[in-house]
Amino acid sequence: MNTIEIKSEIKICTLDELSKDEYQLVRSAINATDSSYSPYSRFKVGAALRLSNGDIVCGSNQENAAFGVTMCAERAAIFAAQSSQPEQPIAAIAIAARNADGLLRHPITPCGSCRQVMLEIEQRYKSPIKLYLYGIEGIYIADSAKSLMPLSFIDESMK
Repeated sequence: MNTIEIKSEIKICTLDELSKDEYQLVRSAINATDSSYSPYSRFKVGAALRLSNGDIVCGSNQENAAFGVTMCAERAAIFAAQSSQPEQPIAAIAIAARNADGLLRHPITPCGSCRQVMLEIEQRYKSPIKLYLYGIEGIYIADSAKSLMPLSFIDESMK
């Protein structure tokens, strides 16, 4: 039996360590939590992504009593960007969340479905998506969605 070692590097920083553009993206994700429709979970998630042309597109989670048709903030933003500007790769995405007590102390990570969508977007444009996962006590920064799912199912898996 052999063993493979898989490593992912995640940086941690604070808001004041971000560049002006990074700060703007994270603040946009925090602000996007305001448009969340989450009457069941009361868990508000906002996502903001920056396209390669500099445009920012936001999304928030949208719940439904039939939970299977609920939409995560990340996919809401990604699908909006892909519908309106399909020629533009996604350069970065920031994600923030809050509950009844306010913004979360620690970052949340995208669900598996959102990770899969991000992986396919990276593959489609042959360009990594930088992730900023916001928490009051620190922001996780990953250089690619692939770093969150090193063993992934992508187009190449079907060949």
